[in-house]
Amino acid sequence: MEQQDWRRAVLPCLPDSIRDMLACIPEEAPLEEIRLRAGQPLELRFSGYDRLVYAPGGKPAVTSADCEETLRRISEHSIYAWEEELRQGFVTLPGGCRVGLCGRAVTGRTGILRLSDITGLCIRIAHACEGAGEALLPYLADGAGRLASTLIVSPPGAGKTTLLRDIARLCSCGAPGLAPCRVCVVDTRYELAGCVRGEPQFDLGPRTDVLSGCGKAEGIRMMLRAMSPELIVVDELGTPLDIAAVLEAAGSGVRVLGGMHSGSAAMLQKRRSLSALLSSGLFSRYVILSRRQGPGTVEGVFDHALRQLVLREEATCRKSLPS
Repeated sequence: MEQQDWRRAVLPCLPDSIRDMLACIPEEAPLEEIRLRAGQPLELRFSGYDRLVYAPGGKPAVTSADCEETLRRISEHSIYAWEEELRQGFVTLPGGCRVGLCGRAVTGRTGILRLSDITGLCIRIAHACEGAGEALLPYLADGAGRLASTLIVSPPGAGKTTLLRDIARLCSCGAPGLAPCRVCVVDTRYELAGCVRGEPQFDLGPRTDVLSGCGKAEGIRMMLRAMSPELIVVDELGTPLDIAAVLEAAGSGVRVLGGMHSGSAAMLQKRRSLSALLSSGLFSRYVILSRRQGPGTVEGVFDHALRQLVLREEATCRKSLPS
C-alpha cells in the first residue's frame, strides 16, 4: 500500500492557520479526508476514526475567509479557468486528491450554472494501492486469460474506486492468469484516473485510454466507436442510461468492469432500476465490499445469479486498501 504524498499536493492549497493545524499529523497516519466548514472546527477523518480540531480557546478553526482563500489557491487564482469543474462541485488536485465543494448553487434552465459563496470543502486524500486487486484475480479471471465482466459493490468509503483502479491496471499490464488487454476508462468524476489537464495522476497501465468529465453512457459509446476497447471500466453505475450503455458494450463483445454503491448483495437485488441489468447476466462476477474490518473488507464474490462463490475468509484485499 502506498499513500500519495498528500502534504505536497494539499498543503499549498490551504491558509497558513490550517496548515499549522495539520503539521502534527504523522506521515504514517491513515488520513482519508480533511473537511473545512466555515464557523466550525477542522475535521480530520482517518481510517476508523475522526478528530475535530479547534482554534485556541475552543473557538472555530475554520472561517469563511479560509474557505474562500482555499478555493482561490485550488483554482490557481483563476476561478474562471476552473468554471466547469466548479459547476460540478469538485476539483481534482495534482496527485489525484479530490476537493468537493459546498456553498450556494446558482441555477438556470439547464441546472446548476455555478457554485458561489463556498462555505465547505472536503479534501479526499488519494491513495495508490498497487496490488490491491491481485488476491481477487483468481476468482475474476475466466480461464481464457480475460477478466470476467465484474461489478464491484460497496457503500461509500469502502475501497470500491481504489480496487477498480488497480484491477484496471492489472488488466492493462497483464497478470498471472490474465493476458494484457486494451482498457478504456470512462472517468466521469475524475476519480479513477484523477486527470489534471488531461494527464492521469494514477498508474492505470500502458494499454489504458482515459476519457474524463464525460457522462457515463455517452462516454461508453464514444469509447466503443473510437478506441476498440477489450475492457471498459466505469464507476458509479446506476441510471437506466448507464445500464443501457453497458449492455450495448457487452453486446459488442467488450468486457465491463464497473462500480456501484450498495450495502450488500441483498440490497442490490431490491433495486428495481437494476432488474434489467441483473436479469441480463451481463456481470459474471460481483464483489461485495464493506468497512466492517476497515476499508476494503471483502464480504464475498458472487456469480451472475448472486450465488456466493467466495466467502470473506477466503479472499480479502483489506490489508491493501486504505480507502
